[in-house]
Parts: sequence; structure tokens; C-alpha cells
Amino acid sequence: EDGMCRLEATLPQLDERRCPDMFRCTDEVSYWLHENEERKDQIVALKETISELQEDLRNHRHRIKVLELESEERHHLNISLELHLHELEVRYAEATSLLHLQGTLILDLQIQHVGDCPIDCASIYFSGVRRSGLYAVVPSLSGLPVDVYCDMDTEGGWTVIQRRVDGSVSFNRNWRDYRDGFGDLHSEFWLGNNHIHELTAQGEYSLRIDLEDWNIQHKYALYQSFRVEDEEHQYRLHVSGFSGTVQDSFSWYHDKQSFSTPDSGNICAEISHGGWWYNQCFYTNLNGVYYRGGHYTPKGRGPLGPDGIVWYSWKDSDYYSLRKVSMMIRPRSFQTRLSP
Repeated sequence: EDGMCRLEATLPQLDERRCPDMFRCTDEVSYWLHENEERKDQIVALKETISELQEDLRNHRHRIKVLELESEERHHLNISLELHLHELEVRYAEATSLLHLQGTLILDLQIQHVGDCPIDCASIYFSGVRRSGLYAVVPSLSGLPVDVYCDMDTEGGWTVIQRRVDGSVSFNRNWRDYRDGFGDLHSEFWLGNNHIHELTAQGEYSLRIDLEDWNIQHKYALYQSFRVEDEEHQYRLHVSGFSGTVQDSFSWYHDKQSFSTPDSGNICAEISHGGWWYNQCFYTNLNGVYYRGGHYTPKGRGPLGPDGIVWYSWKDSDYYSLRKVSMMIRPRSFQTRLSP
């Protein structure tokens, strides 16, 4: 009646006369109290983390300060290096100019005097020299001196480009070796495809090949025309005009062939263990393996074919390796005459 209402409650009877727990929490309140405790633990851990981060920040600020000081030192060092680099660039420019000038002078000297230098062994022969041996020649194509062996005994004036005599030098070589030359000019050697090209590019040259078997019998092959192209064209062979005391095994089969070596991807060169103007594969293989005694069996496991020093038409066999061979060139117009 006065806006108030009456609440009546009946309390349960308690054993042992305990007072009712008026502050007993419901399950939901209990859950949130538990969550609250976990949050408190998280806050404590977060404070510790913040404290560690603050310490790291102080350390980083210290490091930054040290780096700034080092940066100033490096800046001064960079300036010093830049000045030094500039000095080197100036010196390099001066050296380049001097080198260019020197090259020009050398070229002028070559132009003035190369005409007085022998271009091959025939030139040396015509100058009055009659003794076989080592000489320096200057091919007109490059103007650079090359040491060669001159054969002045076989009618004179021959520039030897290849020789095999005793097997002391391995001819199982790569492209670079055959390009630049290898061996000993006093015994076994390959003069080098670059040099052979430079020599034969000076004019019209002939080729003579001397052969000796293991019975000390001698034969030769003479080709009126012989020329080798440059490296860009794989030292392609041009040989023709055969005559001699042995049947031709070279020009008819190997003419117009490119030079190849075991590392050039040519299977014939790999099988034959040498560098040559291989066709499919050869009738002549003067840069093959040196086998003593003549008749031979290829070395190695499972040989795929012959690989000796072969001139097929002489012995009618790919498995007879010659004792001595040599290849030499001279101008086609060469004629023996008295020295001036």
C-alpha cells in the first residue's frame, strides 16, 4: 500500500548449525575471477617484457651512437679512398695513352722493317743460310716473330710444321694446345694451327710429308697446294696436287675438312686420340698415338677404332703405326738458287 512489498524467504535447515554462505559465487562469476587472475599474470609478464625491451632500446641507442662515430671515421676514409682512386684513374689514363703511343711506334717499326725480316724458312734460305736448325721468322699477316725449325737439307727452304720421331711428346691434346702449338722444336712438336694459318696465308704454299716405317724404309708425299683457314673457320684444310713415292691417303679424303680435337665434340678425334682434319674418320692420322714396332693393338678398354700414326695406302692397314713422320711447307714458286 505504501509502495513497498514484502519478501518472505524460508531458509533450509542446516546440519551442524552452520550459517548459510551468503557470498557463494555462481559458476559464471567463478569463471571470470579465474580469467582475471590469468590477466594479472599476463600483465606481470608483459611488464617484464617491456622492461627487457627498454633495456634493449638503451643498448641499441648506445650502438647507434658508436656507429655514428664510426660512420664519421668511414666518411673520412671514403674521401681518402676516392682521392686515391682518382689519382689511380689519372695514372691509368696516362699509362693507356703511353701504351697506345708505344703500340703506334711498334706498328710503324714493323711497317718499316718487317720487309727486311724473313717470313719463312725459304726467305732464310735465300739469305744464304744452308744449315738446318731453329730460326725466328716473322709472318707478314701478324708481324710477330715465331720460332720455327728449318729443314735446309731436303732441297732447302722447308718450314717444318709437325714432326714425330720417338713418342716423347703426347699428341692427345686439346683445341688450345693445337691452336697455339706444343712440343720441342728439336724433336717432336706441332707448330700450332694459328702459325700454320699465318704462314700459308702469305701466298701459295706446297706441303711435303716424309714417312718412315719400322724397317727404315722412306717414302714421301708432295702436295702443290696447301692452305689452312683461320680459327673462326676451324682451321679448314685445303690441300691438292699430289705426287710422291707413296699413294695418296691425305688430300682425296681429308681435303675441305675442319680441324678437330678430342675436346671439340668430334667422335673421330676422341677415338683417334689426336688432333687432325678428320673425315669419317681417317685414311691418314699423323697425330695419332705413337706405337713402337709397327703393327699395333689400340690401348685402353674397349677401343672403338684405330688410333696410331697411320698412312693407310702404304701398309693397307689402319693398324700399322709409322716410326717417323714430318710435315713441312715452303712457297710453291721456290726454286733452289745460289745465295746473293
